[in-house]
Amino acid sequence: MRSVIETPGNVDGDTTGGGTTGGGPVRRRMPAEWEPHRRTWMAFPPPNATFGPADSPGLAEARAVWATVATTISRYEPVILIARPGADADAARRLVAPTSRSANGSRSRDGDARGHAGPGAVTVVEHPLDDAWVRDTGPTFTVDLSPAPADARPSRGAAPSEDIRPSEDIRPSEGDRRTSSGTLGAVDWTFNGWGAQEWASWTADSRLATAIAELAGAAVRSSALTNEGGGIAVDGAGTVLLTETVQRDPQRNPGWDRARIETELHAQLGTSRAVWLPRGLARDYDRFGTRGHVDVVAAFVRPGLVAVHRQPDPAHPDHATSRELAALLRASRDAAGRPFEVVEIMAPSVTEVDGGPAGYSYLNYYVANGVVVAGVFADPHDSDALDLLGRLYPSRRIEPVDARVIFAHGGGVHCITQQQPSC
Repeated sequence: MRSVIETPGNVDGDTTGGGTTGGGPVRRRMPAEWEPHRRTWMAFPPPNATFGPADSPGLAEARAVWATVATTISRYEPVILIARPGADADAARRLVAPTSRSANGSRSRDGDARGHAGPGAVTVVEHPLDDAWVRDTGPTFTVDLSPAPADARPSRGAAPSEDIRPSEDIRPSEGDRRTSSGTLGAVDWTFNGWGAQEWASWTADSRLATAIAELAGAAVRSSALTNEGGGIAVDGAGTVLLTETVQRDPQRNPGWDRARIETELHAQLGTSRAVWLPRGLARDYDRFGTRGHVDVVAAFVRPGLVAVHRQPDPAHPDHATSRELAALLRASRDAAGRPFEVVEIMAPSVTEVDGGPAGYSYLNYYVANGVVVAGVFADPHDSDALDLLGRLYPSRRIEPVDARVIFAHGGGVHCITQQQPSC
């Protein structure tokens, strides 16, 4: 059996490090997903090769599910939904009504002029899009604990480009940019359509991370690493999980060895230990897959505790993979030197979808303020998975959302959301 690869980053044990400025090191961290959020970002499915042409049943079905996720989250924290200008944005507003607030400044629920609305607000913002997987095309937010790096591009609340149509509702306040806890930062990873896949387009999406970060008031910094948010998982305390088939994909980062990848990740995220998993689930290597994103197979519940996918059927290709991943994680330690405690979440009972091995997973859930939004599959195992998530997150409500349509297009609930931390 292949042994886990654990690599310490900063030898002094500092888990907040990474990057430099003209005045010295920048201390930063990517908060864990369960830490408080300012808001959630999403993107509305456009007509494309993934979802189908305009007015197609497939596109309509996807949009309805995306809207359900947005309105579910909006009961707990504000949501900003990016949509293509014009007809797409109009469709988005209709689907999230009556919780929506539009880019012309109107709104249907209470909230102040800077978009600090409480739960129950979905703001639709117009911007060009190629796809709707904002976990991957949006920024990775961090908290910078010292002055912004010299190469960061600070936002001053203005429109980030001629393409975006922000409203006064979402322009950042000084509180969005800096509090006593630090300054909001954002990584704009290099994005190339999940390894330049033949069906993918990313002209617009390659600019989306910077646009979102600037609307959020974050100091934006570019990374040369081709990476997606679904390809990493952090515990907020110095540890990052990733997979060999994503960051080391020759179609993503040709010529990058493990050491160079880790150096860049630690610098951008403030992590100090990388734990490499060999691969993701089998279905993630199909046409619309990501080639092994970690957020379908494993998730941190808290520092030291990792949930992992379990496929019990020996005939399923993920059976051996899930056993290997669980064993590797149990053999691993986090940035604090603790051995991981591992809890396995059983896969749905269905083993075949559309003529191939089912890739459904309960691990691709999203943790927001006071809630866990969990994908379900009209499956006998749904209730057990929801009960287990309730025990893992006892202070949060568990909100199930039918995720079959999302998985049919190549992802899950986590893949279509991106948290902006409160800092």
